[in-house]
Amino acid sequence: MLTTLMALGEADTTTRQRRQLGEAAIAHATRGEWEAAVEANRQLLEFGPDIDAYNRMGKALAELGHHDEALVAYEQALERDATNRIAQRNVERLRLLTQAGKTAGNGKGRPEKAPATVFIEEMGKTGRARLINLGGPRILAPLSPGDAVELTAEKNELVARVGSSVIGTVEPRIATRLLKLMAGGNRYEAAITTIHEAGAELMIIIREVFTHPSNFGRVSFPTVGQASGGVRPYMKGSALRYDDDEEVEDVDEDSEEVEELDTTLPEYSGEPEDEEELVEET
Repeated sequence: MLTTLMALGEADTTTRQRRQLGEAAIAHATRGEWEAAVEANRQLLEFGPDIDAYNRMGKALAELGHHDEALVAYEQALERDATNRIAQRNVERLRLLTQAGKTAGNGKGRPEKAPATVFIEEMGKTGRARLINLGGPRILAPLSPGDAVELTAEKNELVARVGSSVIGTVEPRIATRLLKLMAGGNRYEAAITTIHEAGAELMIIIREVFTHPSNFGRVSFPTVGQASGGVRPYMKGSALRYDDDEEVEDVDEDSEEVEELDTTLPEYSGEPEDEEELVEET
């Protein structure tokens, strides 16, 4: 009995430690502390294989530019779950990188990350756009969500670049408006938000960071009902009338009742009816 209780206590301790290490690894990755994230996942894997830990390890190593080690981590996840889409996508991407021996323009093996302020959405100043005419697999392979994107106007197109590589052009629906505003002096920052498998789709977020005085009053990303801030106030009747409808109806009904009252007085005959005579007391 004592042995069983001790075994259960050890199992609970192990489970608690695994959970704490997993939460720490996620927290480090969220803050961009990739070296700490690698260490937390390594400690977690000492307790035994963990597919999520392998995937997180691969992500952290890739962010540090250690593509060979990242590839091994993702392959470990894929060996244990051949249908894991995260591992499949990243194994394919990292194999392209390692075969090409390609490094990014910042000398650290990764494109530059966009500032966090780009991802703060603000009505009228922030919008999302799809890129078309995407670059080839070798150009898109090093990219990941959060990478900074530079937007430049070239003829009638809004071209998106990461480093020196053209990754695509902004869809015309959005590019047409932004090109006019950029010609007037507006400036924008952008970052990758979503990359679908095999470069099927690439989405970016665009944020207006400077509004030229000549564009005052012109919104970069108009939305439905924006003129009233998304809230349409409604008031019945005159702008000076604040009465509630029910109160108005009550007043009308009361006035009708008042009109129906009989306001005539009985005629005075000069002699009181049914009155007792006053007797003077002695």
